[in-house]
Amino acid sequence: MSGAGVQTEPGVINSRAYRGGLKVAEVPVSDIPAALAHEDWFIWIGLYEPTEELLKTVQQAFGLHDLAIEDAHSAHQRTKLENYDDSVFLVLRTVQLAGEPRRLEFGETHVFVGKRYIVSIRHGSLKSHLGVRQKCEATPTLLARGPGFVLHALMDFIVDQYFPVVETLEQELVDLEKNIFAGRFSQETTNRVYNLMRDLISLKRAISPLADVSNHLARVECEVVPPDTRPYFGDVNDHVLRIMEMIETVQQLSSTALEAHLALASVAQNEDTKRLAAWAAILAVPTMIAGLYGMNFENIPELHWRFGYPSSIAFMFLVCLLLYRGFKRSGWL
Repeated sequence: MSGAGVQTEPGVINSRAYRGGLKVAEVPVSDIPAALAHEDWFIWIGLYEPTEELLKTVQQAFGLHDLAIEDAHSAHQRTKLENYDDSVFLVLRTVQLAGEPRRLEFGETHVFVGKRYIVSIRHGSLKSHLGVRQKCEATPTLLARGPGFVLHALMDFIVDQYFPVVETLEQELVDLEKNIFAGRFSQETTNRVYNLMRDLISLKRAISPLADVSNHLARVECEVVPPDTRPYFGDVNDHVLRIMEMIETVQQLSSTALEAHLALASVAQNEDTKRLAAWAAILAVPTMIAGLYGMNFENIPELHWRFGYPSSIAFMFLVCLLLYRGFKRSGWL
């Protein structure tokens, strides 16, 4: 162990010991048992996609449950909280916008919490916890409360990541509404609305179980969460409920926007059909008259009349004009 230095072990982001809210040592994974010998220390380890061998070493050092280690080794777990003898295991879903066009990128954080340790294991984004440790170390009076406060800081940070994502999706909906009600009917708009609704469902699936988790930590007695730390989880629960309300609102509005888009597209199609029908009726008159005079019969009316041809043309034009004015008044043209 050392009071300074940076961890270089593969898969280990940070491994530090704290006493009274202050960092006292960098703790290599192999030195965890020696660090735990100091009864007034607690250890905070951050891992990123660790190997099975590294997880085994951490498990032996802290006495972690086999089932929890099995879950932590593989990603694609749902958000959950599991209680073991003297520790708890949590799975949290992280989210951020990435790529171009920007899409949702989900990750996972698995957390083991005991009375004198907290181990966070990230799967997915390497930047998902950027700044959490520095924020905690900047408030030693709160960090002195131990692993329970660190757990709150992690959960609070992860939950707060959802706010800018949901706000971005809200803005996406506003842009879509402008396109829809401006009369810009396109397949791309339909695809964008569908993708927005799919992203909202994914967000809700990731965040909604966290309401029960944070509520449990705020209200139910737990050895690893001191009584004076529970109110902080109540604040996290309030944030989760607020995010869920925001998601539900955008879901309802996006569903309404899709219905409005399809309805306006249907109206536009009906208008196009009416225009085509009106023009077809107008063109049917000269077509019929020209067709009659195109027949090879000798006794056709006005066949040998000097003004027969121009009269037919004038008659066709007059009838087409009358039909056009009639369709124009009725709104078909």
